Amino acid sequence: MDSLKLASWNINSVRFRLAIVERFLAEESPDILCLQETKVEDSSFPAAAFAALGYPHVLLNGQRMHHGVAIISRVPLTADMRHDWQDNGEARHLGVRLPNGVRLENVYVPAGGDVPDRELNPKFGQKLDFIARMTRWSETVDAPTIMVGDFNIAPLESDVWSHKQLLDVVSHTPIEVEALTRLQDAHGWVDLGRRFIPAPARYYSWWSYRARDWAASDRGRRLDHMWASPDLAATAVAHRVHEPCRGWEKPSDHVPLVTEFRF
Repeated sequence: MDSLKLASWNINSVRFRLAIVERFLAEESPDILCLQETKVEDSSFPAAAFAALGYPHVLLNGQRMHHGVAIISRVPLTADMRHDWQDNGEARHLGVRLPNGVRLENVYVPAGGDVPDRELNPKFGQKLDFIARMTRWSETVDAPTIMVGDFNIAPLESDVWSHKQLLDVVSHTPIEVEALTRLQDAHGWVDLGRRFIPAPARYYSWWSYRARDWAASDRGRRLDHMWASPDLAATAVAHRVHEPCRGWEKPSDHVPLVTEFRF
């Protein structure tokens, strides 16, 4: 592989939103698409639809009605791996190896509930523990690796529509940002999105369904990320956030990220 066009998207039910995934693949034509929150068991995943579009290689870690990740590819993939960083059997990770030896990790971090206190809200503690397990794993990574997915944390002030108003809102609290920083430092991960869209530029990938007009209110957050090992990050040549997808019919509340690499 001399090049790679890689996309990542929390689709919030792949079967319900299959039409916009097909549209995105037809218009953007990535080599690989990583999906999160597929919400479907492996046996019911619509693999035939992707094969018809030229994506015959599909690796899955699904779960009925909840969670789930998938990697859809034009190129062969090997070393199918699943880490249970939630430590409860939820389908939140899928790892593969590309033909050139690069590792690709697709991750769906728990949202963490509504209250940023592990004593009052066990889901928040589970989120922090998930990230801690990812951090310990990152310390052992010894191969060029790309890690993508819905991390459910917007770390920077310019990653949210209002830093001041969201400081106590799960996804932008200091304790989550500190945990994500420790994860990034554990391997020296390079945040590819912010390499191409440096702070303090606005950068969002999620807008709530609660907004009557998501574009007009623009109360977004950057919950989705693409990271790479330090040496591998230098091979990234372009990065885009596909905001128009948020306005498509039956949209996900997330939009796709795309990074292009020249190896």
